[in-house]
Amino acid sequence: MKDDSQERKPRMRYVRYAVFSLAALLVLSLGFAVIPGEQPAPAPPTFTDQARAAALEDALALRAAGLDLATPGAGDGVAGHPAQAVVTLLTLQARAFLPAGSPASPSARPSTSPGPSATTHPTASGSPAPAAAPNAVDLARALAASGSRRLKDAQEADGGMARLLAGAGTAQLLAARQLAAAAGEPGAVTGAAADQADAAAGSGQQAGSAPTPLPADCPFAAPGTTTAPLGATPGASPASGSLSADGAAGKTVEAGTAGAALAAVLQAEQKAAYGYQAAMPRLAAEDAVPASEFLRQHRAVAEETEYRLRLVCQAPRPQPAGYALDAEFLSAPATGLGTLEAAALPVYGDLVALTEGTDRVWALSMLESAVARTARWGADPGPVPGVVLDAAGLPALPAGS
Repeated sequence: MKDDSQERKPRMRYVRYAVFSLAALLVLSLGFAVIPGEQPAPAPPTFTDQARAAALEDALALRAAGLDLATPGAGDGVAGHPAQAVVTLLTLQARAFLPAGSPASPSARPSTSPGPSATTHPTASGSPAPAAAPNAVDLARALAASGSRRLKDAQEADGGMARLLAGAGTAQLLAARQLAAAAGEPGAVTGAAADQADAAAGSGQQAGSAPTPLPADCPFAAPGTTTAPLGATPGASPASGSLSADGAAGKTVEAGTAGAALAAVLQAEQKAAYGYQAAMPRLAAEDAVPASEFLRQHRAVAEETEYRLRLVCQAPRPQPAGYALDAEFLSAPATGLGTLEAAALPVYGDLVALTEGTDRVWALSMLESAVARTARWGADPGPVPGVVLDAAGLPALPAGS
């Protein structure tokens, strides 16, 4: 008779092998599961990301150079006030260019400040910021070069960033001209001309010619009858204390489109032309000549805008017979014109953001011309013209910036 215990031993041995094998397989599977896989390579930065980073880098380098110049005893005899204004401008711009979610911490002045690098710049940097205690003319030239690069990058960046780059570049060019003039060398700064209305308006219809007909494939042949306040433009508020619109009939266009931005620009140009016509007889003699030129610019841009509206199948609204002028505008027309020009800047900013290609190049020239007119009347275009900037809501520069 066989011993049952001897028969069970081989069977138990097989059971143990099976259990150990399953346990080992379980451990191995769990180990493979917790081992992280190879991470995919990060996507390369877009042109817009590179443009923002380059703008921030240039702003910080120029800010440091401006701080050196504004320090008592630095530079070559230029008062610190013009340089301090540049520092204030660049501080706000740098904060605006910080990435979203940047920690808010007190800003600090760096001990050294290298010039901006060209390796990450979409537009090659030809004139890096002076590294330490430059003279005012050198700083003005570097500031103008940075402004020109911002405007160049704004031609290709995404809409919102294009508006920010355009405003920053335009403000830097204006500050560069003012700084060079304060240093006694107004001709030291070269770059995009402040008056580009003629070149920008040259692609449209000639003054006095018949209105351009709507393209044959447009869905309508005449404006509708929807009435809307003429001053109600996307992203902009009417000029407080200057002009108020009576209203006009026209086809309502979809907000947030190039057609809506063009319609808003046309309204702003018509309002400005009326304001200049009313102000001209009341201006001082030295202001009459530039006012006459600015009036001509507004009329030319209005005609160009009508032409471009028709190209996108938007029938321009009929121009109203007039606008209500308040006593404050009539008593101080130069101040009123500055307020009027400054209030229209967000409209040009919208046009930059909502267009592309040659239309955006035209919009950029319109913004720069508007900023130059605003400054001529002594109004403040702001640190980023065309952008309604809430400085209190911007992140602070990180320590060591």
